[in-house]
Amino acid sequence: MVTEDHFDLFFRRKPAMMLLALKRVSKAKYGSVLAKEVDCTYSHAVKILQTLEEMGLVVFEKKGRIKIIKLTKKGLEIADHIEAIKEIVSK
Repeated sequence: MVTEDHFDLFFRRKPAMMLLALKRVSKAKYGSVLAKEVDCTYSHAVKILQTLEEMGLVVFEKKGRIKIIKLTKKGLEIADHIEAIKEIVSK
């Protein structure tokens, strides 16, 4: 179920940038790498990613001691829409 807090998430820069960063690569990413790419702290990135996971937009996969993050099908669809909006705004 999408709440108002979930809706507000997409109109903040960092979560949108995270989805786009995950979309740009064909493989999954580590949380620390993603945090650096979107210029935020690791703990802030983890908080955002946990919310995205609750919404079914990303999944965490454990590879040994490390968790990698991948977009789900739904997450990819939303990243596509964010990218389209970004392109429209940039024109």
